[in-house]
Amino acid sequence: MIRKIITIDENKCNGCGLCAEACHEDAIGMINGVATLLRDDYCDGLGDCLPTCPTGAISFVEREADAYDEAAVLANMKKKEVAKMKIETRTGGCPGTQAKSIERDVTPEDDGLEPLACGCPGSSSKPIVRENDGCECECTEEKATAADVPMAQLNQWPVQIKLAPVNAPYFNGANLLIAADCTAFAYGDFHNRFMKNKITLAGCPKLDSVDYSEKLTEILRINDIKSVTVVRMEVPCCGGIVTAVTEALKNSGKMIPWQIVTITTDGKILENA
Repeated sequence: MIRKIITIDENKCNGCGLCAEACHEDAIGMINGVATLLRDDYCDGLGDCLPTCPTGAISFVEREADAYDEAAVLANMKKKEVAKMKIETRTGGCPGTQAKSIERDVTPEDDGLEPLACGCPGSSSKPIVRENDGCECECTEEKATAADVPMAQLNQWPVQIKLAPVNAPYFNGANLLIAADCTAFAYGDFHNRFMKNKITLAGCPKLDSVDYSEKLTEILRINDIKSVTVVRMEVPCCGGIVTAVTEALKNSGKMIPWQIVTITTDGKILENA
């Protein structure tokens, strides 16, 4: 079939590899230090690689090419993810992915306190007037101190679904929060509203392009999970994280209480979602 697909000028390529990193489908690889289109059917023709090329070596052409094969791309990504997990299990993986619990020093004075409102769009004591790009509260950035900053509520590491080991000890007896990446940025009081007293896993089903359901199934199956809260954005692509959790709950064979919370792009909780 004739379709739009990338082409790479080898004479302009400087071998930086940025295009290969930007290609989520693994259509581009480095061969002898030069970026090369490995498979036509892995190239979706959207051109995520184009803006990353510092030399302008990549462009679009229309030519005879195999159709984009999404199933083959997903299967390849899954294969690579499994291989990566095996390597990390055998070698211990990256030091930054090693599982650990995070202990919080909570004093009687700050236990249960509501977060301060100064500058936080998600605070409840005083609203932010977004139209005027200002804050109605009296505090200023100069007056704020470390004591004014609400306590972080992340209770474990790592937090990414892809990196978290399924048998980490912090999963046992946990109330599990599974959140789309963007939700923590969209909702101002995300830590206190959703993460407090929970184990948090985050991911983006669109950018990660992997099936979370198998890993989540294992987490639910081998650990004593008390409840599951899914926080997603209102955008359609965020439905993938709900689908993965739904499949995982079904495949785990357990009856675990769960709920879905939807956040709007302007930082509100969508009622009756």
